[in-house]
Amino acid sequence: MLQANIYFDKDDLHGSQSLEEFIMQFLLKRKVSGATAFKGAFGFGQTQHMKNPHLLFSFDEPPMVITFVDEDEKVKHTLTELRKVFKGGLITSHSVDRW
Repeated sequence: MLQANIYFDKDDLHGSQSLEEFIMQFLLKRKVSGATAFKGAFGFGQTQHMKNPHLLFSFDEPPMVITFVDEDEKVKHTLTELRKVFKGGLITSHSVDRW
């Protein structure tokens, strides 16, 4: 099995829809085994700008991670299809064992 992680910012959009909702609906339509969206306390990406939405007067949105698991080929196919409609963020995958 593979686990994929999709990193992006909470304020990212896909058209007029929140990116987190778009990705979760995308995964649901493809019937992946399971997916969860996580809101980070703080973080940074390639820009090396620390995003800390909990600071007083901060306009930073929290970082997000959506993680999902399924059989290797289904994850690879789903990520390939997702990249056709979503070019941003960082996507990683790694092998996992199901217990």
